[in-house]
Amino acid sequence: MKLYSFLFVTMLFLMGCGEPAPDINKDVPNVDEVENASGIPNSQLIHSPITADRAIDETEAAKFEFEEQSFDFGAIAEGEQVEHLFKFKNVGKSPLIINHAQGSCGCTIPEWPREPIAPGAEGEIKVKFNSKDKSGHQEKLVTLTANTYPNKTELRIIGNVE
Repeated sequence: MKLYSFLFVTMLFLMGCGEPAPDINKDVPNVDEVENASGIPNSQLIHSPITADRAIDETEAAKFEFEEQSFDFGAIAEGEQVEHLFKFKNVGKSPLIINHAQGSCGCTIPEWPREPIAPGAEGEIKVKFNSKDKSGHQEKLVTLTANTYPNKTELRIIGNVE
């Protein structure tokens, strides 16, 4: 058994001592050199202040402008589902990319645009709230992560489940 183990380890060693692995990135252009259809370098589209390796110019960043960031759905019966559209406009100078939207609990489900929102364009976030097994005052958050400064934005739904 020791002989088979020795031969197996030796074969693995010899197989790993071949030519160096090819550089699979040699023909991939630098992300700063590639532009999308709008002529904006891709690195500007995905540049996030939190993960960036260089400083961000806040005046060039995408920026949310919501009609409202809080919505009170009033009184509803337990088990009822409500939804609300949070409308916004990108008032920044770069396309707005929403990377993620997360409700504060499983009863709050956001839906957001997956494509970039051009400067001056509008979009909306749909938030669904399921009141099953809830009672009393409810206040839920939806946290948006985007290429804005700061990169987190909160939306709030409020109501009373009877």
